[in-house]
Amino acid sequence: MARGPSGPLAVFSLVSELQDAWADLLRRRRSFAASVAVYGDILDAWARWSPPRSLALATTPDAWRRSWESGTPLVAEARVLRAADLEDLVGAAMEALARVEPALAPALQAFATAWDGGAVGPAVLLPARGRVGAAPSEAGGLSTEALAFLAGASLRPALELLFAPARQHFTEGAWSLGICPFCGGPPGFVDVVEDGRRRLACHLCGGIWPFAKLRCPFCGVDGAAHQVRLVPEEAREEGYLVSACRECRAYIKEVDRRARWNAGPPLIEDWGSPHFDLIAHRQGYWRPIPSIVQLAIRS
Repeated sequence: MARGPSGPLAVFSLVSELQDAWADLLRRRRSFAASVAVYGDILDAWARWSPPRSLALATTPDAWRRSWESGTPLVAEARVLRAADLEDLVGAAMEALARVEPALAPALQAFATAWDGGAVGPAVLLPARGRVGAAPSEAGGLSTEALAFLAGASLRPALELLFAPARQHFTEGAWSLGICPFCGGPPGFVDVVEDGRRRLACHLCGGIWPFAKLRCPFCGVDGAAHQVRLVPEEAREEGYLVSACRECRAYIKEVDRRARWNAGPPLIEDWGSPHFDLIAHRQGYWRPIPSIVQLAIRS
């Protein structure tokens, strides 16, 4: 199997591709440039990051396969991350969050103090059952939404590098759950590919995996009767929509790449479509990792 670059070079290559795709999306959606500028700053911080030490999974491919067969993601492997590994990434993410929601400044300062003192570390940002990150009482008082945003704005470069070897051993039939088989995070976007199949994408680590077409990835309810498709009337774009669940009220954006062949990577398409977040928010739907639209409305 052909392999791409490894180590810091791999991180630079992946983030560089995201930056190029981001620039292309902003050319297509110029009117959104100011409102989503903070995401560009986050990508710039990712591009500047280089791991201060070698990051490697502790277990073997056989152990990864057994974990997937038992329905257990590999998130425990991410416990190898240390605060120093993510220092610059988390700092940039906190700056971004403070810009989006200025009222969080005192809580972010408390979190920074706890991080610097070793009271909290990378573990509080990692996905847990039913949420992204630790409970607020364990995370310096930051809300669940703020912590999830920090995770989404900081973890990707390190987790993408860490789980790269495991991705080469992942097969489509190995996983059927709605959480990422690598980091255990919730899906952040849906791709409908050439044969009509649905693929979920994880923003926290870059994982991609197939998923049932009519099943909610958040609560697992099956059937078209439980699903609703939202498209903003004022910004109809062929191939794009919001898929929401009537039961758990969660939503996720998706793109049909048969109709939208020039769509960018899932993370970029999600970040660059705040109009879809707005329409979902107005109808009472939520997402596990909040968008800047949701945070800005609250502030």
